[in-house]
Amino acid sequence: MPDPAAHDAVARDAAEAESAFAHPAVRPDATAAYGEHPDQVIDFYAPRANQESVPLVVVLHGGAWRAPYDRAHLSPFADFLARRGFAVANVEYRRGAVLPQQGGEAADGGSAESGAAVAGRWPETFDDVAAAMDAMPALVADALPQADARRTVVTGHSAGGHLALWASARHVLPEGSPWRLPQPPPLRGVVALAPIADLVRAVELDVCGGAILQLLGGEEEFKHRRESADPAVLVPTGIATAVVQGRTDLTVPYAVPEAYVDAAGRAGEMVGLTLLEGVGHFPLIDPAADACAVVAEEIAQLAW
Repeated sequence: MPDPAAHDAVARDAAEAESAFAHPAVRPDATAAYGEHPDQVIDFYAPRANQESVPLVVVLHGGAWRAPYDRAHLSPFADFLARRGFAVANVEYRRGAVLPQQGGEAADGGSAESGAAVAGRWPETFDDVAAAMDAMPALVADALPQADARRTVVTGHSAGGHLALWASARHVLPEGSPWRLPQPPPLRGVVALAPIADLVRAVELDVCGGAILQLLGGEEEFKHRRESADPAVLVPTGIATAVVQGRTDLTVPYAVPEAYVDAAGRAGEMVGLTLLEGVGHFPLIDPAADACAVVAEEIAQLAW
């Protein structure tokens, strides 16, 4: 017999997603490029109140690192934060391409399933996040003079939560990594929202339908690229870190960020975990949801 509880969970998840994606995209106050590729751009949202010297929130969108999902769906969330008094930078980055029809060839020369969207691009996805963060102070100074880059918090949702954690951990990347920083990035902290934060656990649970293995290039590549890409390996960072997670999240189950928090604890680092009962994946970025106000408060506690 069908499980009524499971049916209710799926229906609730669908309703939450519909609410989050019902908001129209919000045009930015300014846009700047950090590279030559069309996806190497950042949208800036000025604080809606007439304020000076406000914290900067850098936002990294989710969508399983796949091309169909871009920064536009996170623009209502960026606007929500701007209305809360923050300066906001909504970062775009290169994602996996939509593959050709069945029988065609994928970008790597392999066969493609019809309409499939590959997750991420190695190393371009990571190249872009690193480049955007490195360019941020100069771009913000021009586009958002109200922003105080010395009070920067990075946040991201789902796959963007993974990238936010990764961006805050570049100083602990392996020696020789092209993305490694010689010292910790100048951040007040990172707030990861339902993050794909432990790649091994996410692969075990097949989060986002194989997206993690696609991101890193396949099973063999995963084995040696994970040490440069998995937040659960890149601890401790010494950067204040908070995770916000819905208990009923069906997209990124609680077990994934829980594994990251446990890994950080074993490495001697305390990661704050705010677990929201009766909340799924999308309310965290839905301005109409109470969970979004909780997220804003977590950011404020680090930023101010």
